Formats: sequence, structure tokens, C-alpha cells
Amino acid sequence: MTSVPTPIPSRTQYVLEEIKRRILTGRLTPGQALVETDLAAQFGVSKTPVREALKTLAGTGLVVMSQYKGATVRMVDADMAREVYDVRLLLEPEALKRAVRRGASLDAASDALTRADQATDTAERSLANREFHRALYVPCGNPLLGRMLDEVRDQAALVSAVAWAADPSWEREAGEHQEILRLALAGDADGAARALHAHIASFVERAFPETGAQAQEEDGQA
Repeated sequence: MTSVPTPIPSRTQYVLEEIKRRILTGRLTPGQALVETDLAAQFGVSKTPVREALKTLAGTGLVVMSQYKGATVRMVDADMAREVYDVRLLLEPEALKRAVRRGASLDAASDALTRADQATDTAERSLANREFHRALYVPCGNPLLGRMLDEVRDQAALVSAVAWAADPSWEREAGEHQEILRLALAGDADGAARALHAHIASFVERAFPETGAQAQEEDGQA
């Protein structure tokens, strides 16, 4: 008999989404302590939904739970960025290629780009950016592949938030997004996949130059 996932109570879901939003927009910064009593007071709830929300966020990689330090926002370094973006580089272009080849609708991706262009703040733009990438891989025809990418989605957004705080590069990435979508809508599956791969790789190399140097070192040792 297939087990049914236990639904998250509405208060916990609200707290979870709000903490996640604050992390991914930089209001809560990497390494910052997440004190249950303080968060409970801010959200007008008891500590229980806060505790459950933090456990869930720890499972997605946004929060680190320590027996001694309590909960903190996950730190972002070159190793963490490389791990997350390696997964994206391996899976996301292939998912897009499959979506294009099966003639899947990319209307959601187009809508996300429009929202990004019209965004009035970092939070809106960041959310639209995430939705754009997800709209490229979800219609790939393989639900498991989509879920695997969903699992690193929040961590990728955390890397992006840290990188954008140090060096905003919205305009460059917006142009790359437009080109990826243009190729996909034209039915050029291989071209779209190559453009997406280059887009992901160039972003993490700009944000964390040491990841590129380390990759070249390993390639030389292979």
C-alpha cells in the first residue's frame, strides 16, 4: 500500500515559506542564527510551527541544524556552489532538450521572463528567475528528473542570492534567458541545451571563480 505524505499544517507552511523567502532574498544571510523564540514572536505563532519549518528547510539544504548552535542559514562557499551547480549542469540541459523535442509548451517560461522584466524589487525578480528555469525542465516528460532538479532548486537560489548581493548581474542573465527561450521556441533542442549549459556554467564561474579553477585542475589530473 502506498503511503500518503502527511500534509504540512497551514501555520507551519506559512512560517516555512516566509523564512525561505527571507533567506532567498537576502533578508536572512548565510550563517545567521534562526532563533525559534524570535521567529515565533515575529510570525505570531508558537515555537512548534517554527521548529517544524526549520526541520523541513534543513531537509532542503537551506538551513543547518546543530546540537550546539541551533539552526542557522546555510553558509555558501565555492564547494557548496560547485556541488549544486554540477547537478544542474548534468541534468537541466538534458531536461530542456527533452522538453523541446517532445514539443512541450513553454508558455510558463515566457510568462516568467515577462514577470522578471516587470519586477520592481529583488524578491520578485529572484522568484521569476526560479520559475523560468523550472518551467524549462518540468515538461521534460520524466517526472523523476523534474523532482531531482526540484531538490536542488532552493540551494541553487541561495547560491544566486549570495552572488547577486555581491555583484548584481540581472541584465546579462536576462539576455541569456531570452536567447535560451528563443532557441527552445524555434525547436532547436541541442542549441537551447548548449545555451542553458553555458548560462549555468558562466554564472557559477563568475560568482565563484575558484570553482572553475578547481574543475580545470581535476580535468588535468584525469
